[in-house]
Amino acid sequence: MTIKLSPAQQQIISHAAAHTDGKLIWFPDNLKGGARSKVIESMFNHGLITVDKTDWFVSEQGYQALGLPRRVSFTPAASDSVKETKITQPHKPRSRGNSKQAQVIAMLKRPEGATIDQLCEITGWQAHTVRGILAGTLKKKLGLTITSEKAEGGERVYHIR
Repeated sequence: MTIKLSPAQQQIISHAAAHTDGKLIWFPDNLKGGARSKVIESMFNHGLITVDKTDWFVSEQGYQALGLPRRVSFTPAASDSVKETKITQPHKPRSRGNSKQAQVIAMLKRPEGATIDQLCEITGWQAHTVRGILAGTLKKKLGLTITSEKAEGGERVYHIR
């Protein structure tokens, strides 16, 4: 499977492969702050880069995406002037056990599940917000499997499986 690189990813990985033996230390000038973090996080999630203690390096998949063999050794020349950039590991989403999202997940994990009305009551959200959380946050972002069933004449009940 070939991974399609964004222009920013292409530039970053190509530069690292060509100039720094795969170590990510250079980024385009127009890629700052949160945008830089998002690109790094995306490359990490797609397996294009890997972390070695505190430094990011192009992974085997990153080299494959460029169509290049992995370079074995590299000695930087004195003429290589590269602006060093501190790179941090991608942040993991914080989760609080007492958040509304955690309450929704707990209710959906119960054997009897939960209805939209029950979720609205516990969170104070409107029904369209609850449906948005189910489809967007829980299914798409967190990757949870949400099922629903509707008994004849009853309300739809949602579950996490």
